[in-house]
Amino acid sequence: MSKTFRAWDVDQAWLLPPSIHEFVPAGHAAHLVRDVVRESLDLSAILSVYGEERGQPPYHPAMMVALLLYAYSVGIYSSRRIAKACAERVDFMAVTAMQKPDFRTVSDFRKRHLGALSGLFVQVLRLCRRAGLVKLGHVALDGTKIKANASKHKAMSYGRMVKAEARLEAEIASWFAQAAAADAADDRELGPELRGDEMPDWVANKEKRLAKIREAKAALETEAKEAAEAERAARAAAPKRPGPKPKPPMAVPADKAQRNFTDPESRILKTKDGFIQGYNAQAAVDTERQIIVGHGLTSSTSDQGQFVPLLDAIETNLGARPKEASADAGYCSEANLGAADARGIRPYIATGRQKHGHAAAVGARRTGGRVAAMAATLKRAGHRSRYRLRKQTVEPVFGQIKQARGFRQFLLRGRDKVESEWAMICTAHNLAKLCLAQAA
Repeated sequence: MSKTFRAWDVDQAWLLPPSIHEFVPAGHAAHLVRDVVRESLDLSAILSVYGEERGQPPYHPAMMVALLLYAYSVGIYSSRRIAKACAERVDFMAVTAMQKPDFRTVSDFRKRHLGALSGLFVQVLRLCRRAGLVKLGHVALDGTKIKANASKHKAMSYGRMVKAEARLEAEIASWFAQAAAADAADDRELGPELRGDEMPDWVANKEKRLAKIREAKAALETEAKEAAEAERAARAAAPKRPGPKPKPPMAVPADKAQRNFTDPESRILKTKDGFIQGYNAQAAVDTERQIIVGHGLTSSTSDQGQFVPLLDAIETNLGARPKEASADAGYCSEANLGAADARGIRPYIATGRQKHGHAAAVGARRTGGRVAAMAATLKRAGHRSRYRLRKQTVEPVFGQIKQARGFRQFLLRGRDKVESEWAMICTAHNLAKLCLAQAA
């Protein structure tokens, strides 16, 4: 007696067309993201761009926004992979209603509306707050290093630029001299009417490299001059202190100062796994449901200058300030502690590197009134310190973004574009949290 199996007829035609609501189960993130975009987001900044009646009707901007946000929320960022998913994955078909924009359409839409897409962060954040996912009781701040869309091997130090500029200039000058001599010889041999004076491609390529080196060298020199002027102004405004007079700031770049030819605004950053060419992405996360309430981006390794901008971003986004804010030792300074106090926010900032089994490092070698008081506060509280909330609040968010959703390298180049891309990543994270809460 043979076993009876269910029928499997791949040639069977459907009597009635399928409904996209049946592609994935009710409560699936695809339905929720699509409906949030259709019903709750103000897309007027994007829709207002479309005023031309001529030509083929484009894909609906709301559909494209929903497609991008859903793709980001499930860890798909490449326009080619997004287009492929539209043709192969039923969850993407539930978002696009079975429309299949090609990768160039997806890429062009993202580039054209990058600023407006990054602006959706505030709208989604406020939806999360209305849903009760944001309390602003305690907010944790941190930064994570993410690779830029550039290789660190395409960077050159200022010292090497100086040497390479002189070497290439002499090399090109000798080539021109050789070319002039060859032209003269050709004229004597072939006559003045015949060609023979075209420069080879390798001369042009060397010239282009020299031009790039000179451009990068000039940019480094300009940055060094601006930094020196800012340092002089800061020293002039600061009260005089006893002790030896500090050396004047250098208006010339250090030999080790580097600039990348592919993405000049990215920097070499040190991470626990070595050095990368990248950016330092910042986030402020509410402890209630790990919602990102503020974001930022810098090309500096140091986090210290990002503490106040993140606190101000929270107030700008939500119209309110958190009661408490925690951060690791990279944010610790007298100025940052004073800024938190001035805003009525209780800070919990580590004053030194955290040791295993301690709430925060208490043997910090820092001096100063607020820093010393913070070290004493953390030591006195021990394991009961509110600082313990930092690691369980903000670090899982970076894990979800970088590990669960696989975002480990920016696709765009230039700080403004990368900052907008980071805003989209934060928006997708919050949207995923919102969908998870609504499905529960």
